[in-house]
Amino acid sequence: MTYEIICAGFGGQGILFLGKVIAYAGLEEKKEVSWIPSYGPEMRGGTCNCSVVVSSDKRVGMPVVTTPNVVIAMNRLSMERFEPTIVPGGFLIYNTTLIEVEPQRDDIKIAHIAASQIANEL
Repeated sequence: MTYEIICAGFGGQGILFLGKVIAYAGLEEKKEVSWIPSYGPEMRGGTCNCSVVVSSDKRVGMPVVTTPNVVIAMNRLSMERFEPTIVPGGFLIYNTTLIEVEPQRDDIKIAHIAASQIANEL
């Protein structure tokens, strides 16, 4: 099985760290893994995402994910940008603290979590 994952949000939300944690978990399970960041020049608040590929079937050839089967969106712009790219049957996890609109797709699995609220309460 190959998981092609996009983690997306804005700088300061821990997006790149989240991607690294997923990648390291794959390495611990002896999977083939790639992680590649993408972000703007801002220190905090700018657009930020990363592509993570975890595969038990084959070596990872293309590290940049264009048709993910999992998207983790931490803000509205990220959900609007990446929800349309999820493969049918894929999975969207989104942060309801910052995203007040509902996802538009009915051919994907959807999970919502108030991630920012939970983080603020810690």
